Amino acid sequence: MDQTSSPWIFQLCHGYTGPFLDCARQYAVLFKDSPYKVCTVYLTGAPDEDVRLASASDDVVFLDYSSRQIRGLKLGAIRQFRELVARNGHVQFVIAHRFKPIYIALLSSKLPVIGVHHAFGVYQRRTRQWFINRFKQRLTLLAVSNAVRDEIRRHLNSWPAQRIETLYNRIDVAAVRAEQCPRAEARQQLGLPQQTWIVGNVGRLHPDKDQATLIRGFAKALPHLPADSLLAIMGSGKLEPALKKLANELGITDKVRFLGQVPQGRRYFRAFDLFALTSDHEPFGMVLLEAMAAGLPLICSDCGGGREVVQQCGRLFPLGDSDALARELVTMNRTPGEDAQKIEQELTEKFSDDAVKKVFWRDILKGEMAEIL
Repeated sequence: MDQTSSPWIFQLCHGYTGPFLDCARQYAVLFKDSPYKVCTVYLTGAPDEDVRLASASDDVVFLDYSSRQIRGLKLGAIRQFRELVARNGHVQFVIAHRFKPIYIALLSSKLPVIGVHHAFGVYQRRTRQWFINRFKQRLTLLAVSNAVRDEIRRHLNSWPAQRIETLYNRIDVAAVRAEQCPRAEARQQLGLPQQTWIVGNVGRLHPDKDQATLIRGFAKALPHLPADSLLAIMGSGKLEPALKKLANELGITDKVRFLGQVPQGRRYFRAFDLFALTSDHEPFGMVLLEAMAAGLPLICSDCGGGREVVQQCGRLFPLGDSDALARELVTMNRTPGEDAQKIEQELTEKFSDDAVKKVFWRDILKGEMAEIL
């Protein structure tokens, strides 16, 4: 680590699996071309050169704990992180993702902490409320959506509202688009026919994602869609047998393709003609941004953070309402491209790296956080 007089930001992450590597990247690039340097610290996960590069940070540290080792009091992790901060000597504040890293960051030093929350239900426990209230004088909380933010505010109702704010997830639009395969290649890679109208869905096959409503809605829409239309579901999970059984009961087994877990799945989003997300309480929905980058029209259940992404540029339907979903599928098949301009505008002006970076410096670092610093 460069221990010059440059001010440093430490970013503490639970690990780099799933979407959390890109979460680390998202926050590291907020400081690109600024006076600050960023050190990203992963509590779990072995050293990995690809992760190091993808973290977009000036330095990356892998503490290589197992998830089991950071349960309970986490004394080893607290000690190691304290030593890292002390050795640098120029750390200005810590960004910590999820509750465990926030806990470790607060107990490791007296630095200001920005805690980032990516899920619902974090402060339902009274013990967590008690702990976090002890440190609110040097803590600012960020949520990935207004839905998550509002839930945190309800649980921490003694906090000033401006100390619990929203900073949306985002993507490097140009980089994501550069990864995405052209339509014909994407369909070939996924084993999908070239001329068919295809509804795409990406996510774990889990009750939270409610693909059952998606399958029912698609079945109801089919008589009013092109005869060769398909529903393609990318992902794996415990509900796969039940969902396949449902498709069979509805007589549409040949119309639903279960693609399984596809490595780097966002590369193939252009294989779809429309993207549908039916989750019951999505905190945000990064797949929606990746679908927007691919230029896909969007349908989303009217709940959680997904609503905030889609409400200005796509179509919403009531959670679990397969009839309403069917109507939207038919309408969007008949009016392709209607929302294309709105999608592009929302993506670049609200959910891109550049757009969120402006919000962060204007409203977070120069707002309530400025008083703590």
